Amino acid sequence: MIEMTARPPQLDFFADNNSPVMAALGLGVDSVAMLIEMVERGERVDVALFADTGSERPQTYQYLPVFKQWLEERGVPLIVVKYQPKNYKNFPPYRTLEENCLTNGTLPSKTFGYGSCSQKWKIQPQDQWADNWEPARRCWAAGGKVIKLIGYDCSPADQKRYREREGFTDNKYEYRYPLREWNWKREDCIQRIRNAGLPVPIKSACFFCPVTKAHELHELEKPLLRRIVLMEARAKPRLKAVDGLWRTPVKGCRGATPRPGSMTEYIVDKGLLPEDEVRMIVELAPEHLMSWQASVADIDISERPEMRRWIEFFDMTSGDLMRTGSTPSLYVGMEVPSAANEDTPPAAAA
Repeated sequence: MIEMTARPPQLDFFADNNSPVMAALGLGVDSVAMLIEMVERGERVDVALFADTGSERPQTYQYLPVFKQWLEERGVPLIVVKYQPKNYKNFPPYRTLEENCLTNGTLPSKTFGYGSCSQKWKIQPQDQWADNWEPARRCWAAGGKVIKLIGYDCSPADQKRYREREGFTDNKYEYRYPLREWNWKREDCIQRIRNAGLPVPIKSACFFCPVTKAHELHELEKPLLRRIVLMEARAKPRLKAVDGLWRTPVKGCRGATPRPGSMTEYIVDKGLLPEDEVRMIVELAPEHLMSWQASVADIDISERPEMRRWIEFFDMTSGDLMRTGSTPSLYVGMEVPSAANEDTPPAAAA
């Protein structure tokens, strides 16, 4: 995974236009097509920011260096930014949205009808980066606004997202929606990417995102499916109004694909993981995780093992924690070997 650049590049500030242009890049079809067309038209783009939740699909991380090279060959820097948690209290330190959910025994806010996961892990890191970007600082000091490019197209789903933001004002940013200006729909975006000679990216989202379509679960590697089962099982004691990541069941009316409210239930129903393996994870893994959290709580934060270590251990054992006993070496910083399961992808660990 590409690490966040330590210091943002200090770009030249153009006297004839004191509004620098910053693109919000999700690395999905829309934002990639938007940037390709902007660059090919010769329109100004000073920087593209990709906010990494640490829990994106592996294919997104594989696409990142491909598009980064394409942009930077044309003079547009692509910067990876990440949310930086600071107050861990007595928790193991976490660095990703997945680790955040497992630490607190909850699910992403989209499950409950909110959008704070995007605010915390996507928007906030971009805004914090911009706060230290010299062109933006000069623009704001002069009373101007930074232009932020958003990749909403004219397809029905993005029409709804745009209407929710319509009329929204910001003291620091002026929002521009180029795909809407060009009247582009998703098929136009796909064709534009192909015309540029680039592969078409998959949908940009966390692998456990509540807006995941049922068929998209079939595309996930088994280690990620196990971690979805783990996330729902860890959160289950605190769930009241929802069944799981998908919130509530869909009956299949009006052409909708029927599915349960729990991804775990769907994974079992469709045989994506063996039922006995899922049962074992549900029954054993949350208790093991909470026991481990409690065992490291009193360790000084500078030496406290991070949540990623437990997840690596979970992947290494394919969720089978019965064979491992108390695994005391994990608590003292054991160098966890790569997962033995051959279907573990290199980028599966967040």
